[in-house]
Amino acid sequence: MQRRRLVVLAASALAVPAVASRARAQSTYPDKPITIVVPAPPGGGTDLVTRMYADLLGQELGQQVIVDNKGGGNGNVGTAFVARAKPDGYTLLMQYSAFHAANPALIKDLNWKPDDFVGVAMGAFAPHVIVVAKKVPVDDLESFIAYAKANAGKLNYASVGAGSVPHLGGVLLNKAAGIDVTHIPYKGAGPATQDLVAGQVELLIVTPPSVSGHIRNGNVKALALASDTRLPAFPDIPTTAEAGLKGFTLDAWFALFAPTGTPQPIVDKLNAAMRKISKMEAVVARANQLGTVLKDWQPGEMDSFAKGEVVTWGKVIRDNNITFTE
Repeated sequence: MQRRRLVVLAASALAVPAVASRARAQSTYPDKPITIVVPAPPGGGTDLVTRMYADLLGQELGQQVIVDNKGGGNGNVGTAFVARAKPDGYTLLMQYSAFHAANPALIKDLNWKPDDFVGVAMGAFAPHVIVVAKKVPVDDLESFIAYAKANAGKLNYASVGAGSVPHLGGVLLNKAAGIDVTHIPYKGAGPATQDLVAGQVELLIVTPPSVSGHIRNGNVKALALASDTRLPAFPDIPTTAEAGLKGFTLDAWFALFAPTGTPQPIVDKLNAAMRKISKMEAVVARANQLGTVLKDWQPGEMDSFAKGEVVTWGKVIRDNNITFTE
């Protein structure tokens, strides 16, 4: 009995320094640079939203924040990298909604799962805009639908990857409008947008940050916003309902996650900094310019919402028999 008591006391003595060390690490966080992994190439919505926050987040936390683009594998290269990272708050993920919500249903033997992450903060919401190449001889959604019906199977739509919201949006648009436009997947919004501007594909459904500059410069034509309300940044773009396609709405989001097991005080500190930044006048102006909407959410709200999105988009994928090879 005496020996057991000595063993317990010895184990407790060993545990105290470990607990103290963890507490010290949390109280001094951050004491080195933080990396935010973007699981997509530069130039797309996820990248733009990340960079809208990164420098200011570094200023708030007193440490450099590095943006690391790890595209590939439909977002899974970067996502899996963060899932395996040490949960200490120094390796974070700015995740795109479709990668988080659709890939678990889309890809068999996925090398990560939604439960590998804890929600930190919502970066931005973005309704999707339906845009076409300049060469397409239409200026509104109704005319495009008529043109697509007259050219069934001859037109292509780009997406930022198989199972992405733009991909799923194209599937749903085909169904809602009764058209047949072929899906062409790309490795990110940047490459997809480049080929749309070049006229290699006819249609793209994407978040405004990826194409806002091209819309303003006239490089592409915006037909409708897949939302219930118009965006202040683009007051002249009608909603899909206004354009004659009621009930067709499509939202994406970009959110900051940390590996599961990250101490709650660190998650809370990051969340507070992100929310403070989202209220800054310059950030609000930039978000409006990009065509995004900012949300003031606590970590628990972010977690609950993300879990619901996994269920919602998983159902869309299964109901439409969508696979990663499409």
